Amino acid sequence: MTTGRIEALLPSAEPVRFLTDGGAAVRGRQRYAVPDMELLRRAHRAMVVGRRFDAQATALTKQGRLAVYPSSHGQEACQVGSVLVLEDGDWFFPTYRESMALVSRGIDPVEVLSLLRGDAHCGYDPGRHHTAPQCTPLATQTVHAAGLAYAEQRKGTGRVALACVGDGATSEGDFHEALNFAAVFKAPVVFLVQNNQYAISVPLERQTAAPSLAYKGIGYGVRSERVDGNDPVAVLAVLAAAVEHARSGNGPFLVEAHTYRLESHTNADDASRYRTDAEADAWRKRDPIARLESYLRRRGHLSDEDVAAASAEAEEFAARLRDRMNADPELVPLGLFEHVYGTPTPQLDEQRALLRAEIEAEEALT
Repeated sequence: MTTGRIEALLPSAEPVRFLTDGGAAVRGRQRYAVPDMELLRRAHRAMVVGRRFDAQATALTKQGRLAVYPSSHGQEACQVGSVLVLEDGDWFFPTYRESMALVSRGIDPVEVLSLLRGDAHCGYDPGRHHTAPQCTPLATQTVHAAGLAYAEQRKGTGRVALACVGDGATSEGDFHEALNFAAVFKAPVVFLVQNNQYAISVPLERQTAAPSLAYKGIGYGVRSERVDGNDPVAVLAVLAAAVEHARSGNGPFLVEAHTYRLESHTNADDASRYRTDAEADAWRKRDPIARLESYLRRRGHLSDEDVAAASAEAEEFAARLRDRMNADPELVPLGLFEHVYGTPTPQLDEQRALLRAEIEAEEALT
């Protein structure tokens, strides 16, 4: 590989940044194109609604309506940006933390929360939404994304896949297998690493000695980049370029977004045991919604009325979700046997028959 080819793979020395922490434009030439203002307005609205959804879902765990919920508060730019850069036919491969992204893609929030409610392994139709089930095992969906993207390439559909992972997933073998496969076969897939600084309680410096997680793509021949994950303008700009890179037949693209999880890993975690309030407060000053709102206001693309309308929409969204989640679901016991295999096995048919007999016997007594 030539020196020029190697340099073309390297990420920026510092994470790509379009906005200061206060929302002012960063001076100097940018490597990436500034996103369309209408797209940025859509991102602002989606982040406001997404944050309110996230807060409501967190509250639902305290009310016993959800078994668990992994919050993405603080990561709104990555959550929203990752789906806004995709076309309807493109595929999205989420982790358990991407509930906000799924809602931003237009999936019914109750269907999104069915996994975390314990009602189903996946409450939405992956084929209809071109969105894989939320993945709890770390990094396994990256292999699926690479394989599906390669299949789309073979079929000539022009579709791409985007797979989200956390920083901890980059230590898993599946992540590296996916990178290698995608690079060798030039699969049109984008890997977005949301580096929120902790794999549950393990800090980044205990996971890797690499100067940046983005460098993990270089050894496999994958074009890589680093971006300020709390800068919505930069996230959209870099991810749009990554998607275009993949769609144009140039192979995979790895993006490391530097961000922060402001809440605990899940409601079962206590983040105060492994990080300080001062650390979290420093990241709060880099709030992605406030930064984008300030930027759009400075350019006359966002008014008080727009902000109020987004807030009202978010409250209505949360109220509808709350009402629907407070209603007990109507569960169908025999539904346990659906979607297990394409063609049910004899053992599964036998188990279904036994359960059906028990239900019929119970009904006969009532």
